Amino acid sequence: MHWQWLSQHSIPFQLIVAYIPLVATVATTVLSIVLARATLRYAETTDKSLALAREEFERQWSPELHVKLEATSSRQTKIVVTNLARISVLVQMVQLRQLSLAVPGLRSTLNEALVGGCTWAEELGNNFFTCTGDDYEGQIAASVTFYASGRLFRTDWFRFEVEVRRREIRRLDPVNLAARRAQALEHDDFPHQELVQDVAKAAAAGAS
Repeated sequence: MHWQWLSQHSIPFQLIVAYIPLVATVATTVLSIVLARATLRYAETTDKSLALAREEFERQWSPELHVKLEATSSRQTKIVVTNLARISVLVQMVQLRQLSLAVPGLRSTLNEALVGGCTWAEELGNNFFTCTGDDYEGQIAASVTFYASGRLFRTDWFRFEVEVRRREIRRLDPVNLAARRAQALEHDDFPHQELVQDVAKAAAAGAS
Protein backbone atom coordinates (compact mmCIF):
# COMPACT_ATOMS: atom_id res chain seq x y z
CA MET A 1 0.00 0.00 0.00
CA HIS A 2 2.72 2.40 0.98
CA TRP A 3 4.87 1.60 -2.05
CA GLN A 4 1.89 1.95 -4.29
CA TRP A 5 1.21 5.48 -2.99
CA LEU A 6 4.85 6.46 -3.53
CA SER A 7 4.82 5.13 -7.05
CA GLN A 8 1.71 7.17 -7.84
CA HIS A 9 2.87 10.48 -6.38
CA SER A 10 6.65 10.53 -6.69
CA ILE A 11 8.48 12.04 -9.68
CA PRO A 12 9.63 9.35 -12.06
CA PHE A 13 13.35 8.72 -11.73
CA GLN A 14 13.85 8.79 -15.47
CA LEU A 15 12.28 12.27 -15.61
CA ILE A 16 14.71 13.53 -12.98
CA VAL A 17 17.63 12.09 -14.88
CA ALA A 18 16.36 13.74 -18.06
CA TYR A 19 16.21 17.17 -16.41
CA ILE A 20 19.72 17.03 -14.93
CA PRO A 21 21.48 18.12 -18.18
CA LEU A 22 19.00 20.98 -18.56
CA VAL A 23 19.58 22.20 -15.01
CA ALA A 24 23.33 21.90 -15.52
CA THR A 25 23.09 23.90 -18.76
CA VAL A 26 21.07 26.66 -17.08
CA ALA A 27 23.50 26.81 -14.17
CA THR A 28 26.48 26.94 -16.52
CA THR A 29 24.85 29.72 -18.54
CA VAL A 30 24.12 31.79 -15.44
CA LEU A 31 27.66 31.25 -14.16
CA SER A 32 29.08 32.23 -17.56
CA ILE A 33 27.04 35.45 -17.57
CA VAL A 34 28.23 36.32 -14.08
CA LEU A 35 31.86 35.62 -15.02
CA ALA A 36 31.50 37.61 -18.26
CA ARG A 37 30.16 40.64 -16.41
CA ALA A 38 32.96 40.38 -13.86
CA THR A 39 35.51 40.12 -16.68
CA LEU A 40 34.05 43.20 -18.39
CA ARG A 41 34.23 45.19 -15.16
CA TYR A 42 37.81 44.08 -14.65
CA ALA A 43 38.69 44.99 -18.25
CA GLU A 44 37.14 48.45 -17.86
CA THR A 45 39.04 49.02 -14.63
CA THR A 46 42.26 47.83 -16.27
CA ASP A 47 41.72 50.11 -19.29
CA LYS A 48 41.16 53.10 -17.02
CA SER A 49 44.28 52.27 -15.01
CA LEU A 50 46.33 51.90 -18.20
CA ALA A 51 44.98 55.21 -19.54
CA LEU A 52 45.92 56.99 -16.32
CA ALA A 53 49.36 55.37 -16.31
CA ARG A 54 49.89 56.34 -19.96
CA GLU A 55 48.81 59.92 -19.27
CA GLU A 56 51.14 60.14 -16.29
CA PHE A 57 54.00 58.69 -18.33
CA GLU A 58 53.44 61.12 -21.21
CA ARG A 59 53.15 64.06 -18.83
CA GLN A 60 56.46 63.20 -17.17
CA TRP A 61 58.44 62.10 -20.21
CA SER A 62 57.03 64.25 -23.02
CA PRO A 63 59.30 67.25 -23.64
CA GLU A 64 58.01 70.49 -22.16
CA LEU A 65 60.02 73.68 -21.73
CA HIS A 66 59.09 76.96 -20.08
CA VAL A 67 60.67 80.12 -21.47
CA LYS A 68 61.09 83.35 -19.50
CA LEU A 69 62.77 86.69 -20.16
CA GLU A 70 64.15 88.61 -17.18
CA ALA A 71 65.59 92.13 -16.96
CA THR A 72 68.79 92.01 -14.91
CA SER A 73 69.33 95.77 -15.32
CA SER A 74 68.02 98.65 -17.38
CA ARG A 75 70.20 97.53 -20.29
CA GLN A 76 70.63 93.82 -19.69
CA THR A 77 68.27 90.88 -20.04
CA LYS A 78 68.58 87.14 -19.87
CA ILE A 79 66.56 84.22 -21.13
CA VAL A 80 65.69 81.43 -18.67
CA VAL A 81 64.63 78.03 -20.03
CA THR A 82 63.28 75.45 -17.59
CA ASN A 83 62.89 71.79 -18.53
CA LEU A 84 59.63 70.78 -16.85
CA ALA A 85 59.82 67.15 -17.96
CA ARG A 86 62.09 64.30 -16.88
CA ILE A 87 63.56 63.74 -20.30
CA SER A 88 66.76 65.61 -21.18
CA VAL A 89 66.84 67.86 -24.24
CA LEU A 90 69.39 69.63 -26.44
CA VAL A 91 68.59 73.29 -26.94
CA GLN A 92 69.32 74.29 -30.54
CA MET A 93 67.91 77.75 -31.12
CA VAL A 94 66.38 80.73 -29.32
CA GLN A 95 64.13 83.09 -31.25
CA LEU A 96 62.68 86.49 -30.35
CA ARG A 97 60.20 88.48 -32.40
CA GLN A 98 57.75 91.33 -32.19
CA LEU A 99 54.19 90.03 -32.45
CA SER A 100 53.48 92.47 -35.26
CA LEU A 101 56.25 90.89 -37.34
CA ALA A 102 56.07 87.42 -38.81
CA VAL A 103 59.85 87.04 -39.06
CA PRO A 104 61.82 86.69 -35.80
CA GLY A 105 64.04 89.66 -35.01
CA LEU A 106 66.64 87.44 -33.36
CA ARG A 107 67.81 83.90 -33.98
CA SER A 108 70.53 82.56 -31.76
CA THR A 109 71.93 79.10 -32.57
CA LEU A 110 73.00 77.02 -29.58
CA ASN A 111 73.96 73.50 -28.61
CA GLU A 112 73.15 73.35 -24.89
CA ALA A 113 72.17 70.18 -23.03
CA LEU A 114 69.35 70.66 -20.53
CA VAL A 115 68.67 67.84 -18.06
CA GLY A 116 65.11 67.16 -16.98
CA GLY A 117 64.01 69.33 -14.08
CA CYS A 118 66.89 71.78 -14.55
CA THR A 119 67.15 75.38 -15.77
CA TRP A 120 69.45 77.00 -18.31
CA ALA A 121 69.97 80.77 -18.55
CA GLU A 122 71.99 83.07 -20.77
CA GLU A 123 72.49 86.82 -21.01
CA LEU A 124 71.02 88.31 -24.17
CA GLY A 125 73.03 91.51 -24.08
CA ASN A 126 72.54 93.67 -27.16
CA ASN A 127 70.71 90.82 -28.86
CA PHE A 128 67.58 91.86 -26.98
CA PHE A 129 67.64 95.29 -28.63
CA THR A 130 68.12 93.61 -32.00
CA CYS A 131 64.55 92.45 -31.58
CA THR A 132 63.05 95.57 -29.98
CA GLY A 133 65.13 98.39 -31.45
CA ASP A 134 66.07 101.51 -29.47
CA ASP A 135 62.44 102.44 -28.78
CA TYR A 136 59.57 100.00 -28.58
CA GLU A 137 56.39 99.47 -26.60
CA GLY A 138 54.26 96.39 -27.08
CA GLN A 139 54.57 92.62 -26.96
CA ILE A 140 57.46 90.40 -27.96
CA ALA A 141 57.54 86.62 -28.01
CA ALA A 142 60.24 84.03 -27.35
CA SER A 143 60.47 80.46 -28.58
CA VAL A 144 63.02 77.66 -28.24
CA THR A 145 63.85 74.88 -30.68
CA PHE A 146 65.35 71.70 -29.22
CA TYR A 147 66.04 68.01 -29.79
CA ALA A 148 64.49 65.32 -27.61
CA SER A 149 64.55 61.56 -28.24
CA GLY A 150 65.99 62.13 -31.70
CA ARG A 151 63.20 64.47 -32.81
CA LEU A 152 63.17 68.22 -33.31
CA PHE A 153 60.64 70.21 -31.27
CA ARG A 154 59.66 73.85 -30.96
CA THR A 155 57.95 75.43 -27.97
CA ASP A 156 55.00 77.75 -28.25
CA TRP A 157 55.67 81.50 -28.35
CA PHE A 158 55.88 82.86 -24.80
CA ARG A 159 54.74 86.49 -24.75
CA PHE A 160 56.03 89.48 -22.80
CA GLU A 161 54.97 93.11 -22.44
CA VAL A 162 57.96 95.34 -23.20
CA GLU A 163 58.71 99.04 -23.01
CA VAL A 164 62.10 100.26 -24.25
CA ARG A 165 63.16 103.90 -24.40
CA ARG A 166 66.57 104.85 -25.79
CA ARG A 167 67.82 101.29 -25.31
CA GLU A 168 66.73 101.28 -21.68
CA ILE A 169 64.32 98.65 -20.45
CA ARG A 170 61.51 100.22 -18.50
CA ARG A 171 59.16 97.24 -18.52
CA LEU A 172 59.48 93.52 -19.16
CA ASP A 173 56.55 91.49 -17.83
CA PRO A 174 55.30 88.05 -18.87
CA VAL A 175 51.80 87.77 -20.33
CA ASN A 176 49.83 85.11 -18.48
CA LEU A 177 48.55 83.13 -21.43
CA ALA A 178 48.36 79.36 -21.48
CA ALA A 179 50.99 77.98 -23.85
CA ARG A 180 50.60 74.84 -25.89
CA ARG A 181 52.96 71.94 -25.38
CA ALA A 182 56.04 71.69 -27.55
CA GLN A 183 55.22 70.66 -31.10
CA ALA A 184 57.29 68.11 -33.02
CA LEU A 185 58.64 69.34 -36.35
CA GLU A 186 58.33 66.63 -38.99
CA HIS A 187 60.41 66.31 -42.13
CA ASP A 188 57.38 67.24 -44.22
CA ASP A 189 57.31 70.59 -42.41
CA PHE A 190 60.88 71.52 -43.28
CA PRO A 191 60.09 73.59 -46.38
CA HIS A 192 57.54 75.59 -44.41
CA GLN A 193 59.53 76.06 -41.20
CA GLU A 194 62.28 78.66 -41.43
CA LEU A 195 63.66 77.82 -38.03
CA VAL A 196 64.10 74.18 -38.99
CA GLN A 197 66.03 75.25 -42.05
CA ASP A 198 68.15 77.48 -39.83
CA VAL A 199 68.97 74.56 -37.53
CA ALA A 200 69.88 72.37 -40.51
CA LYS A 201 72.07 75.10 -42.02
CA ALA A 202 73.79 75.72 -38.68
CA ALA A 203 74.53 72.01 -38.28
CA ALA A 204 75.93 71.81 -41.81
CA ALA A 205 78.09 74.91 -41.24
CA GLY A 206 79.41 73.47 -37.99
CA ALA A 207 80.29 70.18 -39.69
CA SER A 208 82.21 71.96 -42.45
